This record gives sequence, C-alpha cells and structure tokens, in this order.
Amino acid sequence: MPEDENPDELAALRARVAALEAEAAVRPAPRHRARSFLAAVLIVIGCLLVPLGIVAAWTSDIVGDTDRYVATVAPLASDEDVQAAVANRVTGAVMEHLDLESLLEGVAPEQRPLLAKALGKLGGSLESAVSSFVHDKTEEVVASDGFETIWTEANRAIHTSLVRALTGSGEGAVQIDNDTVTVDLAPVIERVKQRLVDSGLTVAAKIPEIHTDFTVVRSDDIGKVKTGFRLLQVMGLWLPVIAVLLVAAGVLLSAHRRRVLIASALGVAAGALFLGICLTVFRTVYLNALPDTVSQAAAASVYDALIHFLRTTVRMVVVLGLVLALAAWLAGPSRPAVVTRRMWNSGIAATRGAADSAGLRTGPVGPFVRRHRTWITWILVALAVLAYVLWDHPTGWVVVGLALALLFAFAVMGFLAAEPSGTDDEAHAQA
Repeated sequence: MPEDENPDELAALRARVAALEAEAAVRPAPRHRARSFLAAVLIVIGCLLVPLGIVAAWTSDIVGDTDRYVATVAPLASDEDVQAAVANRVTGAVMEHLDLESLLEGVAPEQRPLLAKALGKLGGSLESAVSSFVHDKTEEVVASDGFETIWTEANRAIHTSLVRALTGSGEGAVQIDNDTVTVDLAPVIERVKQRLVDSGLTVAAKIPEIHTDFTVVRSDDIGKVKTGFRLLQVMGLWLPVIAVLLVAAGVLLSAHRRRVLIASALGVAAGALFLGICLTVFRTVYLNALPDTVSQAAAASVYDALIHFLRTTVRMVVVLGLVLALAAWLAGPSRPAVVTRRMWNSGIAATRGAADSAGLRTGPVGPFVRRHRTWITWILVALAVLAYVLWDHPTGWVVVGLALALLFAFAVMGFLAAEPSGTDDEAHAQA
C-alpha cells in the first residue's frame, strides 16, 4: 500500500460506495416502477376477468355441446321434486278439461265397475276422488323408466330450441314468454291420458290436446339475461384465455416474479371463489323471487343441475390457484420452505442410500439425469400442463392428482440424480 494512502480514508470511501450501492438497490428506477405498475394493472384485470371467463366457458359449453347439455338436465327426470312439480302441473291441466258431471255417463258400461271401484278407494267427493286418481296415474308416468327416456330424448331434441329461446330467435318446445323459460308438457299429458283410458277413465280420451308449461327459469330481468347470454356466447373460450394471458404477462413483467406469482395465483383463486359465493347467494334470491305457482323445490333442483358443471369449474380454478401459490411459495427462500425442501431432499437421499445398500445401481441413467436435470424438470412441468389443458372438463381432484403425479416424477428424478453412497450426498441434495 502506498505510504500517502490513509487507511481511514480508504475505509470511509468503501463505506460510502457501499451506502450508495444500497441506496441504488432500494430506490427503484422510473422504468422499473412503470413496469411494476403495468404488471399490477394486467394482473388485476386478469383476476377480475376470471369469474366472467368461467361463466363464458360454461355458457359456451352448455350451448355448443348437446351431449353436455343432455348430461346436465338428464338427472332431473329422476329428481323427486321435479317429478312432483310435473305431476301437479299435469294433473291440474287434465282436471281443467274433464267434465265431472258427465264423467260416469261417458264411461262405457263394461268399464263402470272398474272406474267405480278405483274411485271408491280414494273416498271423498267426486272431484277430489277424480283428481287423486289422475294424480296417481300421472305419478306413475313421471316415475317410470319410460319418462326418463322421454325426458332425455326430448331435451336432446329441444336443445336447438333452447338456444333459440336464450338468443331470442325462433320458437320451439322451449320458449321465453313473460320473462319465463318454459318447457311444453304436452307429450307427458298425452301419456297420462292414455294411462287414464287404460285404467277405465275412458272419458279422458275426449280431452283435447293440451299444451301446458313447466317453468325452467324465471327472472324479471330475462331480457338483460338474454343480452348477456349472447355476449358470453360470442366470447366463448376466448375470455378465460385472455384472463390467463393477462395474468401471465403481469407476472413476466414484474421484478419479483415468484412473489407476484403467489399473489396472482391467490387472486385467481379469490376471483373464482367470489363467483362461487355469488352463485350461492343468487340461488337464495332467485328462489325467493319465484311466484307461488312455481315449485321452489323443483326450481332449486333445476338451478342446481344447470350450474353443476359451473360449480365444478369454480372449485377446479380455486384448487389450481392454491396449488400454484403453494408451489411458488415452496420454491422461495422463507425458512419453512427451505426446511420443507431439506426434508424432501433428505428423504430422497435416504431412499437412495437404502437402494445402494441393497445393490441397486442406476448405471448411465443417473449421470444423464444429473447433467440434464433442469431440462427434465421443465419437460415434466410442460407435460403436466399439457395433460391439464387436454383433459376434458378437469375438476379440482384432477388438479390435485396431476400435482401429486408431478411430485412423484420429481421424486423419481431426484432419486436417479442423487450421488451413490460414499460421495458427498449433501452437495447434491440441495436443489
């Protein structure tokens, strides 16, 4: 060191340089602040679009896939509340067209004992006896396997009519009238009439063709619903894709990607959870707004059936967001995350040590995996993402299963990449 160089001045200079470097590191550059702001805006917009994206995908799915629609409404044929509502509606329509005064006179003489015997068991006045008789025969129809077949085939046939009803174009078996989506029950009434005739009530054959409706959806704002439906139908699957791209772009633009990824994943999960809460709240509001003429139990069954797959998607997105957030957190420098990774690596190292003691050798596979471990990791992640994308209507359990399968693949890779016993295992166990 030169004699004229003061050690105290040199130390002070180094301290000043360190302070300036620390200040520069803390103080974000204007460009960095702009990128962070833009990233935050993109992520917020993406998270806000998540609920709309889920609804748009569900709308496009229900409308665009007849099999999917039939699978959604088919269970309603065996729903007790729906069967009861249909039976009551059909019974009321039939009773309106039965002439009770000339009932017995219109019955063939040979059929009168059979009818009198059937009505006598029911007791009460003639009107109540006939009504109970008709209701019993109607329940037999709606509870039969034949009704389930009719229901499924009818819904498959009227799928196009339902689309026309919701888009406001054309007419069909499903119509929107006075803010109500209804299904014509005329085919069911025809079968009930035949069942009544076969049971001795031959006057039922004189009942003209009756068209009565079963309410599927009712809303005072059905016009707005139709407008929103058309908009969501146009967006289809593009809206969720746009939401994902916005969130991904925000994460890539951010300076602290891992922390931003955790926040973004939790934001996506929160957006989906918000939609799930809204569906539950709207269910109560919707049922309370129904008129007394509509069966609330049947309406609840229809509502739950129609949004079944929507709820499934909500749960799937919530689970996906939590899994991504957990994965990003485990990759971070926090003490719990580091301890978890050490335990994971220690378990793999112990398993490899036991395998080596038993004489198991990996041959050239071990060195190959060690050399290309990074590439193999990304390939496994890409395969998991591809499986998720190609999976037909994934659920929350599918997400959990793929995550566990990916963890198992990482464990196998770690086992193969571990150094054989007798080498510095710990140096290779930290990843």
